Amino acid sequence: MTQPPRDERYPAPVDSPKQIGIIVVAYNAASTLAKVLDRIPGEFVPRIAKILICDNASEDQTYLVGLGYKQVDGRRLPIEVIRNPTNVGYGGNQKVGYQWAVDHDLDIVVLLHADGQYAPEALPDIVAPLERGEADAVFGSRMMTPGGARKGGMPIYKVIGNKVLSTIENRLAGTNLSEWHSGYRAYSVAALRDVPFQANTDEYDFDTQIILQFHEAGKHIVEIPIPTYYGDESSYVNGPRYAKDIIKDVVRYRAHKIGIGTGDTAFASSLSTPTKEGTTAASRLLAWLSSLSGGRVLVVGREADAWLPELRVAGHEATAVVSAERATGLDGSDGGVVIADLDGDLGAALGEANASSAEGFSAIVAVDALGMVKKPGELLTQLESQLAPGGRLLLSVPNFAHWYPRARLLSGKWGYDTRGLLDTAQLRHFTGSDIEALLAASDLDVRRREVVGLPVDSDQSRAVAAIDVVGLAVRPSLFTYQYLYEVMPPAR
Repeated sequence: MTQPPRDERYPAPVDSPKQIGIIVVAYNAASTLAKVLDRIPGEFVPRIAKILICDNASEDQTYLVGLGYKQVDGRRLPIEVIRNPTNVGYGGNQKVGYQWAVDHDLDIVVLLHADGQYAPEALPDIVAPLERGEADAVFGSRMMTPGGARKGGMPIYKVIGNKVLSTIENRLAGTNLSEWHSGYRAYSVAALRDVPFQANTDEYDFDTQIILQFHEAGKHIVEIPIPTYYGDESSYVNGPRYAKDIIKDVVRYRAHKIGIGTGDTAFASSLSTPTKEGTTAASRLLAWLSSLSGGRVLVVGREADAWLPELRVAGHEATAVVSAERATGLDGSDGGVVIADLDGDLGAALGEANASSAEGFSAIVAVDALGMVKKPGELLTQLESQLAPGGRLLLSVPNFAHWYPRARLLSGKWGYDTRGLLDTAQLRHFTGSDIEALLAASDLDVRRREVVGLPVDSDQSRAVAAIDVVGLAVRPSLFTYQYLYEVMPPAR
């Protein structure tokens, strides 16, 4: 299996102290369970703290096979076997397992299917990003290797359905996953504690709902390629019902994001937003910062000082760069504000702010800043130089190809506004392809990217909000209000 190159910024997972648990979800798997356990790599066995075989009230001898394997296992896998008194559903069985991982204070938990559809041989690969601290969840994707799903026996209609549904989910949720429907997953147990997974469905769309919760909470999901295997195992998924359920989930999530509905699956946000304008983008970037505990954060760009109270409440040491014009409106009592021109020498201006630490900032947030300077590439270079080793740069970039600027041009009434996409502070404008090209030219690694739609306040038309939901799915380039990126300097 082709593996992505290891990031040299993180130590290799050798002799890792992480407590790794494996949940083997099983239903009518008496003929395959032992074979799956046999395939766990021998060199990986000593790294496993616990294995839970969770039999979901099977109608065959799955539970007895699990007990028998535990008795005769020559490798002495740390197996525990339980049987749900009644069938609690695929999602319900996962809830049992994840709660078990939480209760046993494990660090990492892997979801493994007892039917052999997902390769146990990939266990070292799927936990590696979690061991290195690069992710909150790792998903095995069957779609990352071109043609791999078909070679592994996946029927063509399932390949097409998988890709179509994943595209719809990405557009509505603002994500960029190659596959939403893989059942091979590993989670940080600490991240699981932060999301209300017990509030999710017990059905097969549990997997979709937990992705939405991780996304909303700012958790970082990494994908790795895995081989596809389709054998004689039975499928209990009702395809049309499954498709309907997951579309319903992502539409409800998108509606929740723009103020329609309450998000009653308890979509988890870590931090609120500091300003009314750009609400969705700001809350997303703040959520991304939630995994950074007590870090040094620099904010540049639009109303950067407005972020300071929120960041400090979250335990960060925060500094904001503002223009001289913006500074005249501040009372000077807050502290942590540096007056500087983003087109000037940012390092010199930040000299005093960085005097307490030679390591730089653990995160820099650039709020629409790339459009506020004459040379965006030079600003990226300056910001990169202020990052600590392993630090990250979070960007929000307004989309000039949004329907509003286009409508203004077509109407012949071109002009700048005081706020929004045509803010008078914007000297440069970007489309999606423009910002992607700039990041590539700046040699920055994109760790994650999202899109957000029109920020809709509660007093605005619900019809506008509904149109935005549909538009973002059908024409993202036209309805994306802002592009969001988390980037890092490349490993040296």
